[in-house]
Formats: sequence, C-alpha cells, structure tokens
Amino acid sequence: MKTFVKTQPHWVLALILIFGAAIYWGLIATDRYVSRAHIVLESPEVNMSSMNISSLLSGTQGSGDLLLLRDHLLSVTMLRKLQQDLNLREHYAQGFIDSWSRLEAEEVPIEVFHEYMLNYISVEFDEYASILKIQVQAFDKAMAQDIVEALLEEGEQHMNSMGQRLAQEQVDFIEEQATVAEERLFEARDQMLQFQNEHGLVSPSQTVEAIFMTVSQLKAQLASLEARKKALMSYQSERSSEIIRLSSEISSLEQQVEIEQAKMARQSGDALNETSSRFETLQLKAEFALQLYTNTITALESTRIEAARKLKQVSVLEFPTLPEYSTRPDRLYNIVVFLLFTVFIAAIAHLARAIIRDHKH
Repeated sequence: MKTFVKTQPHWVLALILIFGAAIYWGLIATDRYVSRAHIVLESPEVNMSSMNISSLLSGTQGSGDLLLLRDHLLSVTMLRKLQQDLNLREHYAQGFIDSWSRLEAEEVPIEVFHEYMLNYISVEFDEYASILKIQVQAFDKAMAQDIVEALLEEGEQHMNSMGQRLAQEQVDFIEEQATVAEERLFEARDQMLQFQNEHGLVSPSQTVEAIFMTVSQLKAQLASLEARKKALMSYQSERSSEIIRLSSEISSLEQQVEIEQAKMARQSGDALNETSSRFETLQLKAEFALQLYTNTITALESTRIEAARKLKQVSVLEFPTLPEYSTRPDRLYNIVVFLLFTVFIAAIAHLARAIIRDHKH
C-alpha cells in the first residue's frame, strides 16, 4: 500500500477527491428547491385606422424588450428590491445550510451578495421561442416560489415605468403645444369677427367681387348708351329730347361708376380693396391657426396611443411553480461527472509520469 502511495500519488489524490466529493454530494450538501416560470413580454398594438377594443387587446413582443427585462432581473437593483421584500440574506445565511452553499455572512458587501445570488437565480432567453425562462433555487419551497413571483411583478413594473416616463414627457409637451395652438386659433377667429363687425362686412372679398360685377354692368350700359347717342347725333340735334335724355342717363351712369369705383379704391385709409386685403390676411392667419391646431391634436392622439403601446404586460406561460421535492444538487450526476473528470486528469498525470520515466531510462 505504501509502495502504491509513493509510486502512484496522483491516483491516491484522485481517489481522495472522489471519495470527498461523494461524501459531500451524497451526505453533506443541503437540499435546494427549484421554482420555475416561463414568460413573454407583450405590448398592445394599436391600429390608428381601426381604433377598437380588439386592436388594444392584440399585442406584439420584441427580443430587445426581453433582453432588457433579463438584464434588470439579474441586476443589483433588483437584488436590493428582493432583499427589501423577502430578506434574502437571512434565508441564504441560515445555519443548517452546508458551508459551501451558505452565504458566508448576512453583512457581506452587495457585490459579493450579488455574485453569490447569480448562482441561484437564472434567467435565460430562448431566441427560438422568444421567451424568458426564470429559475430560482432556494433552501425552502415557499421562498423559491416567492422569489420568482417577486421577479415577475417587479420586472413588469420596471418595464412600464421605463417606457411610460419618456412617453408621458412627450404627451405633456404636446398638450402644452395644443393649448397654445388653441389659444392662437381663438384669438385669430376673434380678430376676424371683430374686423367684420367693425366694417359691417361678412366677406370683403365677396363685396369687392360684387362691386366689380356692378361696375362692369354699369360700364356695359354706359357703352351701349354712348353708342346709341352717337348714332342719334348723326341725324338729330343736340337739343332734341332724345339726345338730352340719353345725355342725362350717360351722366348718371358715369357718376354711379365713379361712386362704385371709389368704394373699392378711395385714396382714404378705409378703401374697400385695402379692407379686403386686411381681411384676407386675418382669414389666412385663422386658417393657419386651425391647421396648426388640427395637426397638434392629431400628434397628441398619436402620442397617447404610442404611450399606451409602450405599456408592457408580462404574460406568464408557466406560472411560478411550488416545488414538491428538492432537485438540487443533482447528486448522482455531480458525483459521476466529478469522477470522470478526476480519473481523466489522473490518467493524464499517469501518462506524463510514464513518459518522463522512459526518457530518464
């Protein structure tokens, strides 16, 4: 036996390690209970062209959001929240837990505690199915389930708050712009109504058009009378009653044309063409304010819908399980794997010693 120990120390060490591992995993290692949950992250997809209940209920999911959620679930921030709600330090530092599995002390720094907990909290992203697989190991059945439930609840709240923060800022900004646009619209309309009341005109541009038509008709009549007078002058004297009557009508028409033209373009400040120009300017301002207000309201509704779409809902495919018996550590598997690995390393050491010994001889 002593000869074997001296000549084959690597095999002796391998046997000691295998024996120690078998004792630890077979007798000493504390049972751990595993709770699992499978989730997807969905958000409502709102169709602007068909705004109905069904469009709010349908949803989409993206791998980017799931990866963000995974990162948060494994973060120090989440660990602090779990510690606050469930007191994980006390649970994982209990005295009945074997020394290799136990948290060395409740007061360890958060960095050490976080690294320790990553061995017991697993969040895997399934790219093919686009789901998150959450697995938590604890030394109590209920605690394992409670941790998974807390992860789901806090994860959903975090994703919603993260998306809603920016969306709400956008909504608030556009609401302010909508209020300003509404005030500008009312102000422009009030100015236009006040202008109409001051000048007693509903639409100066239409009034100008009507005067143009009147002037055109008067000029046509005037031209007709002048042509008739010229024809009569060829065989009647200027003092004839017919010529005098036509001259009187022509004079009246000329005066009326001058009056109508003066309405449109008097040299004073309240000329009708100037009034029409000012009214059209006010009308354009009112139309622009209305268009701006309409666009702002449309943008506001779109932003609100986008804010609703950013709401995230954690849809649970497999609810957090309550384990009935411990499945960790996998004692037989660990012992067999450790045995094979140790034997493999020992065999390499044995081969290396044999090669060295042959070279010496």
